[in-house]
Order: sequence, then structure tokens, then C-alpha cells
Amino acid sequence: MTQAYLDMPDAKRRIKAIFVGSMGNLVEWYDFYAYTAFALYFAPAFFPSHDPVVQQLNAATLFAAGFIVRPLGGWLFGHLADRHGRRLSLMVSVGMMCVGSLIIAVTPTYATIGLAAPALLALARVVEGLSLGGEYGASATYLTEIADPEHRGFYSSFQYVTLIGGQLSAILVLLLLQNVFLTHEQLLAWGWRIPFVIGAMLAIITAVMRRDMPETDSYKEAQKAAKPQTSSLRGLLQYPREVAIVVGLTAGGTAAFYTFTTYMQTFVRQTAGFTDIVTTYIIAGSLIFALILQPVYGALSDRIGRKPLLIFFGVAGAALTVPILMALSHTRSPFIAFLLICGAWVFTAGYTSINAVVKAELFPTNVRATGVAVPYAVTVSIFGGTAPAIALFFKQQGHEEWFYYYLAGVIFLSLLVYASMRDTKHVSAMHRHA
Repeated sequence: MTQAYLDMPDAKRRIKAIFVGSMGNLVEWYDFYAYTAFALYFAPAFFPSHDPVVQQLNAATLFAAGFIVRPLGGWLFGHLADRHGRRLSLMVSVGMMCVGSLIIAVTPTYATIGLAAPALLALARVVEGLSLGGEYGASATYLTEIADPEHRGFYSSFQYVTLIGGQLSAILVLLLLQNVFLTHEQLLAWGWRIPFVIGAMLAIITAVMRRDMPETDSYKEAQKAAKPQTSSLRGLLQYPREVAIVVGLTAGGTAAFYTFTTYMQTFVRQTAGFTDIVTTYIIAGSLIFALILQPVYGALSDRIGRKPLLIFFGVAGAALTVPILMALSHTRSPFIAFLLICGAWVFTAGYTSINAVVKAELFPTNVRATGVAVPYAVTVSIFGGTAPAIALFFKQQGHEEWFYYYLAGVIFLSLLVYASMRDTKHVSAMHRHA
């Protein structure tokens, strides 16, 4: 009883820190995904064309552009987190996200300023991409380090709880605007700006909240040792195997994640043929289901290890992705569409729920944030951010089903990595500081 009593203050400190860190992550991802949720409405304002597929392809291309700079953001904020603390890095990243959202909210349309409109939109996506590139590594590291060792998988799963929660929040804002506050015409004309104003305001609030976040014990202990003389990137070169594992385990997972979240909004609307509002309900429902799965799988990984869940994702994803997307493209039932997307989440959560903790457990403290962020950001830029654009390109060419096989193939390649890597729950570098 005495030990339990003594542990209570520490438990409360951890839970509060995880809550604040997670809420900041939610706001960052809300801002980032508001772009996708409202692309159907703002694309005509920035990309004039009589073909809606072309408009969406242009919007998806800029979405991918935001990912191109994520490796740079991962390096910048990873270095900041490894040298000056996780908290400072998280505060600066959310501030940059505020700037990106404000740019989108106030940028005039193509009809008003011509090519400057899509140029400013691209600038906003670059700013948001830099911010998000840093947010992932710093928040994954922070949540993993602040958690107690026996529940590290469970607590770190809240990174994707809030990541998905951010997208869900963007979808819910869309639902409210569609059904309660605005007409379709108003959304097309100016209503699409509202979610970006909301995101900027929430980012400011989050930056203030993060000022009081405690620094992690792992970082404090690492600071007591002699500071490394090399840069974070140069230090990362000492761990080529771990870097290669991050790239390999991320490729299939990130392609699946961005397919069943970001691209689904467009896929369900344009390929399955559902209305805007029905599409929004389907996506919102599937995201709620996905959100619930994250802590369940995270807690399961604390019991059985990380590797079994990754292998489950790889096997099921490689085998079932094509049948699920084929069936989804032909169904005319919203309920069946919802069930199919949820079915995809049953195996995709095997990756999303634990990928943050697996990456953090690969690296020692002094390069952990950089090690998590940079190879992850590079891989997401290649396989994740491009997924909607690749899918729309195949669709425009009249071979949309080619994307289904592409996705299954990338997942299979990651499966090879899952099968050969060590289980980081049992062989972890969390206790190492250099």
C-alpha cells in the first residue's frame, strides 16, 4: 500500500504529461488534415478546371508537397529535441503549424490573384510539412520516454489516437458545416476557410499549454553525461541498421495509413459514388473505429510484444488490401463501405498503434528524436504522402485498380522487414543514453 501511495504522484505526472502532449499532437494533425477534409470545397478556388478529378489531383499533389519537406522538419526539430529538450521542440512545431493554417485561411482565390493563390497554398503546405516532420519524432519520443516501461506500448499508442483524432476532428467540423451552419454554395464560396481559422486558434492555445510540460527523465539523465560533439545526423550514422529498419517497417504502414484515411475521402466519393455528406459519415465512423483500436493494440503489444502485431499487419495487409479495395469500389451500400474500411483498419492498426514505440525503442536517448523523425519522414514522403496522388494518377489513366496492387506490394516488402527484425519490447535501447 505504501509503495502504491508513493507511486501516485509519479503516475499523475506521467498521465498529465501524456495528456498535454497528446492534445498538442491532435491539434497539429487536425490542422494538417483539414486540408484533405475540405479539399473537395477549396480545390476549385485554387485550381480552376472543368474536370473535378484534375482539381483533386492538383490538391493531392500539393498535399504530397507538404511531405517532401518533412525530412527537413524531422532533422531540424529532431536536432532541437535531442540537444535542447523535447518540450521546446514541441512548442516550436505547433507554432509553425499555426502559421501554416493562417496562410491557408486568408489566401485569396485564383480568380483574385491568379497563380499567386496556388503558390501561397504551396507555401502553407511547406510550413505545415516542416512542422509535422518535427512533431512526429518529438512527440513519439516524448510519449515513449514519459511512459513507464511496462505500459510503454499502451501510452505511446495515444500518438495515433490523437493523430486519428485530429483527422476525425476535421471531419466532424466538416459535418457540422455541411449539415448545420452552411449551405453547399457557402462552403464552396468561403466556408472552407473556417476550419483553418479554428486550427490556428487551437495551435496558439496548445503552444501555451506545452510551456508547462515536464521534460522527460531520459533526456535529463542524458544531459548529465558528457554532451556529444557530433551533430544529431552524424550521430545517427552510427546506427545504419536501425535507420534501415525504420525505413522498412514504415513503408507499408504509412502507405496503408494514408490510403485508408486521407485518400478514402476522395475514393469513397468519386469511385464508390456516394454523396459528400454520406462520404463524410462513412469516413467519420471508420475513424472512430480506428481510434478505439489504437490503445487496445498498444496494450496488447505490452503483453505479447511488438513483432507479432507487425507481422499480423504485413500478412493481412498483403493478402486483403486488393479484395477490400475492389469490393469498396463496387459497393453501393454505405454500411458495407463502412464495414470494408473498418476491416482494413483491423490489420492496419497492427502498424499504427505501435510504430512510434518500436522506432523509439531502437535508438539511444542522445539521437532518439532524430532517429525516429528523419528516416520516418523520408519514408512517409516517398510512400505515404504520395499515396493519394499515385491513386488519382492511376484513376486518371483509367487503371485505378493498379494502385490496389501497388499498395499490397509495398506492405509485403515491409513484411519482410517485420519477419527479420528483433522484437524491441524485449531488446530495447530505451535505457541507453549514448
